[in-house]
Amino acid sequence: MPSAQAIAARRRAFRQLHASGCFVIPNPWDIGSALYLQRLGFKALATTSSGAAWRHGMADGQMSVEEVLVHLREIVGATELPVNADFEAGFADDADGVARNVRLAVETGVAGLSIEDSTGNADAPLRDIPTSVERMRAARAAIDAAGGDTLLVGRAENFIVGRPDLDDAIRRLRAYAEAGADCLYAPGIKTREQIAAVVAAVAPKPVNLLIGFQTDLTMRDIEALGVRRVSVGGAMARSAWGGFMRTAQLIATEGKFDGFASAASGVELNGMFRAADR
Repeated sequence: MPSAQAIAARRRAFRQLHASGCFVIPNPWDIGSALYLQRLGFKALATTSSGAAWRHGMADGQMSVEEVLVHLREIVGATELPVNADFEAGFADDADGVARNVRLAVETGVAGLSIEDSTGNADAPLRDIPTSVERMRAARAAIDAAGGDTLLVGRAENFIVGRPDLDDAIRRLRAYAEAGADCLYAPGIKTREQIAAVVAAVAPKPVNLLIGFQTDLTMRDIEALGVRRVSVGGAMARSAWGGFMRTAQLIATEGKFDGFASAASGVELNGMFRAADR
């Protein structure tokens, strides 16, 4: 576990990243991927609920709060970078439970954490706005009670859960901003018009944009739209799984080993991790 001074410094650096410009906050799913992303020069990292779950042979959303807290401590302890926690919906049905779990997450040393408004129920996938605001306020209060330096991200899940209503997403994001969210996030928006509308709606607070798909948007384009940070969610984990699955399926179905042609060098991997400051 990093020292209290190191954690405070990471949190200050993380807030500064949100003050101007635009940065990428990629999503590792284990210690090795976190160390590699740090080696590439990224300034911050974010966990991915889906990537972490797949690592443990679970579906996204199946990890318990205890398992997620272990994962957060693991990633925070492995890297020198600020870490933003994908904390799903707070792992509680009521606001008091959200507050309790957010306090536990803050104690892992994360520099930020996000709270979603999804329910996990396909028939009613979104909590109503008043209930979601109550939960966001509880998360804000828990962070403030712990010192207030952990960044709170409010997420409107409309486009992820099959309710792609931009106006409703914007109403939610504005409400979460008023409830104390420092950064706003509507995962699943893709068009320039959608992105610009969200940025304008919550200005001057920073917006996180999810890019987990092929797009012609560049970082220059995204910054010009006013986005402050870009995350990739489970896309890097899916990319790794894609290579593994294609190679394994080729061996299983055709008895061929061609998939190893694009494998990483074991010498390079050993050299990188041997040199890593652990």
